[in-house]
Amino acid sequence: MSKSVYVRIRETLDHVLVSACDENLLGRTLIDGEIRFNVSKEFYGGDLVDTATCIKYLQNATIANMIGTITVTAAIEAGLVHKNAVLYIQGEPHAQWMKL
Repeated sequence: MSKSVYVRIRETLDHVLVSACDENLLGRTLIDGEIRFNVSKEFYGGDLVDTATCIKYLQNATIANMIGTITVTAAIEAGLVHKNAVLYIQGEPHAQWMKL
């Protein structure tokens, strides 16, 4: 069963930025030591989609930013993120990339 995640897509002439987060994280601020990570509606809030749809968007991204167990695990399983490239903020996995 596929779970729901928020995905926001922004396109410019040169890039497709995909921001994705687990549904339960939208609007929260994660705190880990000196780090305050705002999972803002402005950046991450977009369409609520299943993980398969999220992966399709991420496959077309030139810049990607993901937070949350569901989102990041789906990206790892799809071969889009290496598990060693993930960092954790207040226990939540975060990954990002940029294709040059």
